[in-house]
Amino acid sequence: MFIQTEATPNPNTMKFLPGCEVLGDKTAFFTDSDNAKGSPLASALFVLKDIRAVFFGGDFITVTKTEAASWDVLKPQILTTVMEHFQNGLPLMAPAGAESAPSSAEISYSADEQEIVDQIKEMIEVRVRPAVAQDGGDIVFHSFKDGIVKLEMHGACSGCPSSTATLKNGIENMLKHYIPEVIAVEPA
Repeated sequence: MFIQTEATPNPNTMKFLPGCEVLGDKTAFFTDSDNAKGSPLASALFVLKDIRAVFFGGDFITVTKTEAASWDVLKPQILTTVMEHFQNGLPLMAPAGAESAPSSAEISYSADEQEIVDQIKEMIEVRVRPAVAQDGGDIVFHSFKDGIVKLEMHGACSGCPSSTATLKNGIENMLKHYIPEVIAVEPA
């Protein structure tokens, strides 16, 4: 098995491409060993020293290290862990596996607000998420209130130095252009 790696805009996050489907059309984001218990692979990666976050995308895995850690040391350990996991045919998620971030479906909106929320979600799904996935991350709708859109940053986007610029200069400008009810975009 050959696993490709790619740098991301976040210097502390690296993208690993195992050459097979990881989570398909779903995503999962783990920030510590406790919330990684639903994933054998994420749990195995958190055993490694200096791992700060693990993100599963459609066909990639991103791993975020601590600031002090070196990719020269961690990268071979991560590659070995990922390769052994896939070669042993282990499941990515346990049967009662952890889901990705809590759904925004818990929030109820008025009919007018729901129409705006649906437009926001569609714009993010069609225009933002595919581009962000190329960099090893994900941006997920969290909420909309009083003209403020809150988005969750996952994978390479979480803690990335350019994520604020992406939110403000890219996503906020696009949403404000197409959906006049949007006043601002902020991280959740």
